[in-house]
Amino acid sequence: MKQNWLHLCTIISLLLTGTAVSAQPLATDISPVKEEMRAVWIATVDNIDWPEKPTVNSEEQKASFIRLLDMHKRNGMNAVFMQIRPASDAMYPSPFEPWSQWLTGRQGQPPVPYYDPLEFMITETHKRGMEFHAWMNPYRAVFNIHRSSIALNHITRLHPQWFVTYGDKKYFDPGNPEAQDFVTQVVRDVVSRYSVDAIHFDDYFYPYPIPGKEFPDHQSFRKYGKGMKRDDWRRSNTDSIIHKLYRAIKAENPECQFGISPFGVWRNVDKDPNGSRTKAGPTNYDVLYADILLWLKKGWIDYVTPQLYWEIGHPLADYEVLVDWWSRNTYGKNCYIGLAMYRAGSNAAWKDKSQLPRQIEQIRKTPGLQGMAFFSSKSFEKNLNGWSDSLRLNYFKTPAPTPKVK
Repeated sequence: MKQNWLHLCTIISLLLTGTAVSAQPLATDISPVKEEMRAVWIATVDNIDWPEKPTVNSEEQKASFIRLLDMHKRNGMNAVFMQIRPASDAMYPSPFEPWSQWLTGRQGQPPVPYYDPLEFMITETHKRGMEFHAWMNPYRAVFNIHRSSIALNHITRLHPQWFVTYGDKKYFDPGNPEAQDFVTQVVRDVVSRYSVDAIHFDDYFYPYPIPGKEFPDHQSFRKYGKGMKRDDWRRSNTDSIIHKLYRAIKAENPECQFGISPFGVWRNVDKDPNGSRTKAGPTNYDVLYADILLWLKKGWIDYVTPQLYWEIGHPLADYEVLVDWWSRNTYGKNCYIGLAMYRAGSNAAWKDKSQLPRQIEQIRKTPGLQGMAFFSSKSFEKNLNGWSDSLRLNYFKTPAPTPKVK
């Protein structure tokens, strides 16, 4: 007690004499923690992250998800981007699509004893003070036409005319209005029945091109093209589904966010003066037919999470160049940078243990950015390059609330 009193007298004396005391702040002088998105993608397609292997055992599913959540909570995460619809299937009881083969081993097979995995995951996530973003793949319908399990009531069997085969996969034809309406119906159902904090879509709209193969949408282009150039028509199709989804989500729950995680390059500057100083092969606008900037400008999405999976100094797509470009092209919406923890050790740049910390620091010092997301959950289990420890003990040591919707 005497020591505390002497310490207080010293502080008062220093204040009266104008001497700075900032080096010894009072214990109660706690600065408010800055809002920051700290999210992790948990992929279910092909059992990348969860469950470790398909099982009908509901208790095993629950236990493994809780282990993941607790790990991410310890590492300082405040949100999960959880994949609940990997290929026109469901990690939840859906009136429109069958149970996922990656959940139970056979498409259409429910867990035993029966429960609702999505309701369980949302409850457990919220219990830990974390946000739950329901990650859904819009157009992938059959992951592998040679080996995927396809239930009798799968939408590809019920409405085969909505789909095209490209490579070893089946996709909804984005140019088919009925296919767009079906996807919108699936999303609307989830928002109406579950307390998800957001619907989250990744970069798969039109698929990445297969060399030498044209995406087979000739019939729908002839039927619905209306004299447009095919590239413009394809972009208009993607614009259409985004607008439909945004309206459906907000109609069911105005508080539910809609976020997109696009490929990291919108356009290269050689194609558009507004593009980034990059030389990426595929781009959102020209190859994937996704005009992300239009959606931000129109207010059709609440946040964007560009996948900047390149290293600092990459010759074709420099991480620092792209962080700066996205920070200047958010149109006032939240922007979280997608980081490639999975790339640890993949080349000389990613063997450098300072690579990811420097990327985090770049995000934090760049105006217009509100956080980050990491791909993917499995990387944290392996503590690649010691980066899980770095987050837990340093960068995410102090908890932070998620950013407010703008």
